[in-house]
Amino acid sequence: MPFETLTTGYGLIEGPRVDERGNLYFSDVTNGGVYRRAPEGGIETVVPKRRGVGGIALHVAGGVVISGRDICHVRDGETRILFQGVEVPGFNDIFTDAEGRVYAGSLRSNPFAGPGEETERRPGELYRIDGENDAVELYGEVLLSNGIGLAPDGRTIWHSDTARNAVLAHRLAADGRIERSDPVIRVDAGGPDGLAVDEDGCVWVAIYGGGCVQRFTPDGTLDRTLPVPATAVTSLCFGGSDRRDLYVVSADNSEDPARAGSIFRTRSDVAGLPVALARI
Repeated sequence: MPFETLTTGYGLIEGPRVDERGNLYFSDVTNGGVYRRAPEGGIETVVPKRRGVGGIALHVAGGVVISGRDICHVRDGETRILFQGVEVPGFNDIFTDAEGRVYAGSLRSNPFAGPGEETERRPGELYRIDGENDAVELYGEVLLSNGIGLAPDGRTIWHSDTARNAVLAHRLAADGRIERSDPVIRVDAGGPDGLAVDEDGCVWVAIYGGGCVQRFTPDGTLDRTLPVPATAVTSLCFGGSDRRDLYVVSADNSEDPARAGSIFRTRSDVAGLPVALARI
């Protein structure tokens, strides 16, 4: 499955999400901004300047829900803050469930800290945001929160912990509480970053530093590896009318370093799960 390059020239691209019209939303974490790429290739700014946006969800009322220093809903230039964690400096990846609630992984340490800048990584949490200023902490001890996704039956949360080189499966009880957590997926080379789940229940993981996307079966078995023309592969999502277009984003470009952060696309032989719209 060869990749085509759709656009280049960004910093660290994150949060890809495709709407029903085929528009691709994405953020530039380091340079700032949330953008929308039309199917014919034109790109416009949706949220200017905002840095640190690691996750994007589309809202049923229009606009986008984005992460960063808080979780907010931005529509037509107006910003509504949905959740600010207590002493939480920021949030990374987010996801939505069938009820339109938003799951958000917190960051309590600087993910870009260099040697000597931080001596100990402070673990974060996963929150489920049920409404404006109404959130529940589902679990903690996430060293470096990244991709979040739900199994087809909605009873398992897949969550990348990049610092542990693992994707954990958090089993949900009928009332939404966590029954248990298992480090099901282990990544040997590179770190698990963004992820997406397909209709078979398999988990597709962007491997940061590994130059690829990997697909794992629900029991954690590596099913396939797709080389990507980038080393710092950050996230991915499915799109298209049949949800078989696989979009992959990065923070670099191995074909030409001057291209910097890039967006790639290929075709998958299995469809991704539909992603619900936020309703909070």
